[in-house]
Amino acid sequence: MVSRFLRSKEVKVLTIIVVAALACLPIVLVIARASPAVGQTNAAALYSKNCARCHGKDGRAKGLKAKATGARNLTDPQWQDRVSDERIFNSINNGKGKMPAYGKKLSDSEIEALLNYVRTLKK
Repeated sequence: MVSRFLRSKEVKVLTIIVVAALACLPIVLVIARASPAVGQTNAAALYSKNCARCHGKDGRAKGLKAKATGARNLTDPQWQDRVSDERIFNSINNGKGKMPAYGKKLSDSEIEALLNYVRTLKK
């Protein structure tokens, strides 16, 4: 009799925990969608600090520095469709042409974040 009572009580407590967790889930999802992802914010800051001076704030490479260095227009849909993630990662990591290598300055996860950010620039 006592063990049946304990099981019944445990089931009630577990049910309350599950219902409370499910009740909180929509709130967590709304907050997560409303605020930019931490990685995305970080990637935007990394881009501004390391890439924007040549590729431009918007990625279009329209400035004088872009012209002088031959920086790529990162918004170009044909280029975005043609280039692989691996190639973009390697270009950031090892440099390409006049573009400096960032492999010693940035971690692999930061380079991956920049790669994903570059993908968001496609027009």
